[in-house]
Amino acid sequence: MSELPTEPSPTSPSADVASAIRILLQQAELDPDFIAPIRQMGDPVLRQPAERFAGQVSAEELAAFLALMRRTMLAAPGVGLAAPQIGVPVRIAVVEDQFPISEDIAHARERAPLPYTALINPRYQPASEDTVAFYEGCLSFTGFQGVVARPREVEVSFDTPSGQAMTATYTGWQARIMQHECDHLDGTVYVDKMRTRSLTTSEEYAARWAQPTIDDAARALRF
Repeated sequence: MSELPTEPSPTSPSADVASAIRILLQQAELDPDFIAPIRQMGDPVLRQPAERFAGQVSAEELAAFLALMRRTMLAAPGVGLAAPQIGVPVRIAVVEDQFPISEDIAHARERAPLPYTALINPRYQPASEDTVAFYEGCLSFTGFQGVVARPREVEVSFDTPSGQAMTATYTGWQARIMQHECDHLDGTVYVDKMRTRSLTTSEEYAARWAQPTIDDAARALRF
């Protein structure tokens, strides 16, 4: 493998979007199996509003960047990934939830398969007054889970990679995924919205609270 070209690292929250994307794509060209490093809590890029995508890179580069994002998300593994999580402060996210789960969890959490979707400049608004609370995790805060109450149904507006404007309504777990990823684009991480007493390590969550509902956890942890 040839040595990577010397480039400035896109670690600054003011890093140029096109440059940040191209640095990652250079690495992907050298290694077709390249997985982008996921930034962790404390990195400033996770705490700034992302820049609107307005053609900073070509359609070909955008397609390659989205493919890298999807590959990184699935390898994590995760069901969503926002561009700031890999160091690019631009309003782009990818989502996909095809993981097998038990029928009782699927029913309790209203979790249906979510096909791969690339979201360009997405935004959401509640589509009902109902809220639902469940545990969430984040690829940028590995090793922990926390309960977040979110609108049960949201309307999401976004552009497709080809530039087509779309609006769709999502319910249940799909709505939660969309809100979680869109929040990243505003510099918000789920811990900003969680019920703090619910915070648990992933090991404790798997051992105690990976149940269809949060009822037992709420009683025991008193949140």
